Amino acid sequence: MSQDNNQPASLIQRRDLFGLGAVAASLALTDKGWAATDRSASLGLQSLGYVVVPGKDLDAWGRWAPEVFGLQLADSSAATRVFRMDDHLHRLAVDLGAQMPSFGWEVAGPGALDAMAARLDAAGVKVASGSRALASQRGVRDLVTLTDPAGNGVEIFHGPALAHSPFQAARTMAGFRTGPLGMGHFALMVQPALFEKTTSFYRGLLGFRLSDYTISKGAMVVEFMHINPREHSIAVIANPDNKNELHHLMMEMLFMDDVGRSYDIVLDKYNDRIGLTMGRHINDLMTSFYVRTPSEFLMECGWGGLLIDSEQWKADELTAGGSIWGHQLMKDGQPVEGTFLPPPTARALRAPLQVYGENFEVGRRPKALDQVLKTEPLT
Repeated sequence: MSQDNNQPASLIQRRDLFGLGAVAASLALTDKGWAATDRSASLGLQSLGYVVVPGKDLDAWGRWAPEVFGLQLADSSAATRVFRMDDHLHRLAVDLGAQMPSFGWEVAGPGALDAMAARLDAAGVKVASGSRALASQRGVRDLVTLTDPAGNGVEIFHGPALAHSPFQAARTMAGFRTGPLGMGHFALMVQPALFEKTTSFYRGLLGFRLSDYTISKGAMVVEFMHINPREHSIAVIANPDNKNELHHLMMEMLFMDDVGRSYDIVLDKYNDRIGLTMGRHINDLMTSFYVRTPSEFLMECGWGGLLIDSEQWKADELTAGGSIWGHQLMKDGQPVEGTFLPPPTARALRAPLQVYGENFEVGRRPKALDQVLKTEPLT
C-alpha cells in the first residue's frame, strides 16, 4: 500500500508529549517537511492526525474557526477550508462535497500502514489505497481509506507534512496540546442497532482500548476509547434519535485563560450557539464548553485533560453523570433540562487539576503583578 517517493525528505522528530515545544526546524520539500517518528516498533494507530467535516458555508467557517478557536486558515479553495493548530499543515478541513466526516489516524511509517491495511483486509474490511492526489490534499505521505459501520470515513496515514513556518494563531494565545496525543478527540452518535458493531470495529479491528463506559437498562450506551495517554480519542454514543452523526470535536488549549477568552467571544457573539456551558468532565477531567459550529455539530474547547497509563488503564463504569460541575445543556441561549444520558447514581465531588508545562507555579511569591500577569496593548 505504501507509495514509493524518491525525493529526499527532512526527518523531523517533533514529539513533545505535552505539545509545548516550538515548531521543529525543517528542511523543506518545497514548502513542506515530512514528520518521522522514533516509534517504528509500533504497528498500531498512534494518534488522531486530522479531521475532515462536511460544510456548506465555507465563508462562515473561515470567520468562525479563527475567531472562536484561534485556528490559522492554512488553505482556501472553492470547495474547502483547511486550518492549522500547530506545525502540521492539515489538522481540520471543511469540505463542501463531503457527506460524512472522515478521521485521519497516524501510524509510525509505511510498514505499519501496510500491516494495518493487511490486518483489516484479512478481517473482511474493504480497504482502498489513497491516491497521490488525496495524500497531497490531506498533507500526508501515504494513506489508505475505509469506512466504519456507521458510515464515517476512516483514513490511516503516515508522514504528516509539517509547515515551513510556525503556527500563527488568529489571536494572541499559547496554542494547543497536540504532539503524540493527537489533535484532540471526537464523539460519534450512532444508531443503537449499530452501537455494538461500531465499538467492536474500533476496539477489535483498529486496536483502541476501553477507557470508560455508561450503561442504561443493562446495555452499553456510551464507550470512551483511547490509543495513547489522552484519556480518550474517540467516544461512541447510542443515539436515541436513531441517526449517525458527529456529536462533537474537542481541541485542548494549553492555558485555561485561552479557553476563557474563547468563552467570552462565544458569550458576546454566539450566545445562542452554546451547546453546553463551561464545566468539568468526570472522566477526562477536562474543563471546557461546547459551541455549535457552522456545520451544526459541536466543538468542545477544553483545558486540563487527563493523561493515563494507556497500557495499564482499567476501564470503569461512569455512574456519577458526565460532569463534576457545569456543562448545562443549552438550546437557543436557554437552559434545557435533562440529557440523553441515564440519570447518575452517584455524585462527583472533586478531582485534582491536571496541570502541565508552564501553566502552573508552585511556591512562588512574586513581588509585583507584572511578574505573573501578561498583557498586550489594545489597538
